[in-house]
Amino acid sequence: MEKVENLEELWNVISIVTPTYNRGYCLRNLYDSLKQQTSMDFEWIIVNDGSSDHTETIVKQWLREDSPFQIVYKKTENGGKHRAVNAAVKLACGEFIFIVDSDDILTNDAVEKGIIWCREIRDNNTFAGISGRRAYKDGTKLGSFPEKTEYIDAKNTDRRRKHLGGDKAEIYKTNILKKYPFPEFPGEKFLPESVVWDEIAHAGYKIRWYKDIIYLCDYQADGLTLNIENYVRNSFEGYSLAKNKSFHYLPFPYNWAALVSYLDMAEKMGKKKEDVIKKMDINRVYYSIAYVMYRIRKIISNK
Repeated sequence: MEKVENLEELWNVISIVTPTYNRGYCLRNLYDSLKQQTSMDFEWIIVNDGSSDHTETIVKQWLREDSPFQIVYKKTENGGKHRAVNAAVKLACGEFIFIVDSDDILTNDAVEKGIIWCREIRDNNTFAGISGRRAYKDGTKLGSFPEKTEYIDAKNTDRRRKHLGGDKAEIYKTNILKKYPFPEFPGEKFLPESVVWDEIAHAGYKIRWYKDIIYLCDYQADGLTLNIENYVRNSFEGYSLAKNKSFHYLPFPYNWAALVSYLDMAEKMGKKKEDVIKKMDINRVYYSIAYVMYRIRKIISNK
């Protein structure tokens, strides 16, 4: 990796965006990891998504401290992570946005590496951003990455074919996220991030995926990842949109796997055949094929 002597003199590079809801008990861990960064050329935007705990008190205390980076704070009505991200994007001054969840932390060199990587694709309009890898806090790597490869240029929808499995640490160009905001459905507080990532990929934009770990995860019991089915049930319109895009944008056979998984959830939700056809924008033949695949999978899984 190329070294840059004065990273802070390059430009206002990264806005770290953290949506948070009732995470006052762990948000300090992220704050501490940001204070240990080898480059301070970033701002931290915290969007308090209607928390009822002591999050606001904690953040306002930090705002009074002599922090080595700028902290921007905004409180909104509780509306879900995707709405909080949309609000943060409007506030961002950095050229790139790095979404970091409130229960996670960054490696000490995450910002430094991010700045160098962002500079490599900054002026290339075929790229939407860059990405590092994630790991658990015990060092166990998340997902997959081809061995002996420094980086791979690929669209988000090509990840499976490129062996880029699992959660990654994407850093997107701010102007791209302003062009492709997260859709918002009345009364729904959950939307899979793939809705936007796949739309950006469908528009032809690539990501430069790096092998280095820059993001350390700690999936909490009250988080999205471990409670996904409950969130889906209460935000079915957004979930349907995500699966629609997966079916129409992902390559075979991953698109059909998305359709089959949607049938599974639709059945649990009591949705009719016509509902599925409309939401997924498919014809009856496609529905019939997917339904047979779904029933076979269900029979196998019950053995």
